[in-house]
Amino acid sequence: MLGRTDHIIVLPGGGYEALADHEGEPVAAWLRSLGIGASVFHYPVRTRHPSPLHAVRAEVAIRRSEGARRVGLVGFSAGGHAAAMAALAPGAKADERVDLAIVGYPVISMQLPTHQGSRHALIGSDADDELRKQTSADLLVDAGAPPFFVWHTAEDTSVTPEHSIRLVRALAEAGAPYELHIYQRGRHGIGLGEGFGTAQDWTRACAQWLRALGWGEEGQA
Repeated sequence: MLGRTDHIIVLPGGGYEALADHEGEPVAAWLRSLGIGASVFHYPVRTRHPSPLHAVRAEVAIRRSEGARRVGLVGFSAGGHAAAMAALAPGAKADERVDLAIVGYPVISMQLPTHQGSRHALIGSDADDELRKQTSADLLVDAGAPPFFVWHTAEDTSVTPEHSIRLVRALAEAGAPYELHIYQRGRHGIGLGEGFGTAQDWTRACAQWLRALGWGEEGQA
């Protein structure tokens, strides 16, 4: 089945302060090469929770209203947090439902000491424990979570692999589907991973994962 009636929304990173160009259109172009509709969404930054969450969910609903049969998200760093929140936070309407999520070196927990910049921008440095829990995606996982493809690099010191590990641990405990890849080399923010050794393999692995779920066209990599 062709993926042309499916759509994946790309959420670039940027610490909830900006949006990184290299994590936007180049990623959308890669997805289109797989036969999947894709677009970059410039979700609001320099604003507090839940504004980014509401904006991403509204964009999902728009894509459905335009005819998308299934809608997924791919996000990087803070964009990975935005994707995970939209996929996992309670309260989504039927047309805001996320069918899959791909997150690269994502900010997941607002309880870890890294990445404090994202936490400060989204919820403030003085956020109480309850708000930090409500915006920690790993604490929002339940058995109804959509499939997740998660990747990180072991050398990432800005957003440590512990963020991804917390997410997949919660997915595993809930019995929700996921695939995890942690590559040895690569700094934070490498996007498609080109020129970063084995980390650039994430796109091939993700394409296989997507095809296994019925997204994309046979023969595309």
